[in-house]
Amino acid sequence: MDDEWICGRLGEDEPWMLGAVNPPIFENSLFAFATAEELGEAIRNEDERYVYWRGTNPTVDLAQRKLAALERGERAKCFGSGMGAISATISSLVSAGDHVLVLGAVYGPTTQFLRYLEKYGVTHTHVDSLQACDSAIRESTRLLYFESPSYMRYEVFDIPAVTAWAARHGLVTVMDNTWSTPIFQKPLTMGVDLVVHSLSKYVGGHSDLVGGVVVGPSRLIRPLALTEYQLYGAAMSPHDAAKVIKGLRTLPVRMAAHQERGLAVAEFLADHPAVRRVNHPGLASHPGHAVALQQMSGFSSLFSVELDTESRQDVAAFLDLLRHFRIGVSWGGFESLVNAPALTTKESVRATMGIPVGLVRLSVGLEAAETLIKDLGLALEGVGRLA
Repeated sequence: MDDEWICGRLGEDEPWMLGAVNPPIFENSLFAFATAEELGEAIRNEDERYVYWRGTNPTVDLAQRKLAALERGERAKCFGSGMGAISATISSLVSAGDHVLVLGAVYGPTTQFLRYLEKYGVTHTHVDSLQACDSAIRESTRLLYFESPSYMRYEVFDIPAVTAWAARHGLVTVMDNTWSTPIFQKPLTMGVDLVVHSLSKYVGGHSDLVGGVVVGPSRLIRPLALTEYQLYGAAMSPHDAAKVIKGLRTLPVRMAAHQERGLAVAEFLADHPAVRRVNHPGLASHPGHAVALQQMSGFSSLFSVELDTESRQDVAAFLDLLRHFRIGVSWGGFESLVNAPALTTKESVRATMGIPVGLVRLSVGLEAAETLIKDLGLALEGVGRLA
């Protein structure tokens, strides 16, 4: 099955579709049964049987089937948010006394959740490289968590090398693949055990959805679906699942457009005298570009630039001068967005992540690249000390 067919047609010829070109939204909170015995059997298998909204639902199930197929995984479980998926996944894999290795910079709330788990006796260690894992691993280490490209700095890790190292040490690997989407990168085919996504970003694609998903083998997804998914109360609604399905239909063509526009903007900024560095894995100048070409089939349009300044005021002025880039914390939709950790993140946290004052994150949307380039150029000129 090719990705375009999965996104557009997989599961949409089922009898219950009745020939509808848009999948129906099953709004009911529960499902009735013909006999008491049938109800009992369904409850014992609530991860696969329709019993109650908190377990699963036909609309949600269709979204899960598509996402699992896209990632080349056995099963997927959708959640009401990306953090719902991440927290449930990590919780399902660790117990009191366990240790988690975190490779590279990861989404801020993920780190916050790991700190939260310390009250239950689960510890974690951040490392910058795979080589550093050798000295950081403990007898109690159970899980290696990472993103590639990494959060804010967009470093690229050699996924097969990471998973091979983890396998030698008996660790489960979990990777956040939101940046690339399954269109451009399929970590499960490179040995990753579980993949998580924020569906709020490129998969949803229209900034009208909050959701998450975890994809992987049934042996890991089923216990998670029967316990953490239901007990944490982060169920995805059928209406949000319908938005996921709709977003998937255009995901391949949108990602191609995001890639084109993102690279054009990144190349412009890479040559600008007011920019010290552009952190985009699609650029030949990026340290991880060669590895990226080996394990990715394309590049999304989220990246960061490091302005030639040490002043928070300069960064704020740059953001305020932009007209087509709107200031916001998310990404992956039609609209182009800008954000700056120096204005939103504690200095101590930035120092730990190696994020300089002048780092600005750009999410290039689907507007014309020429319009966005002109906007950025005028803003850079408008900040006197960056001119």
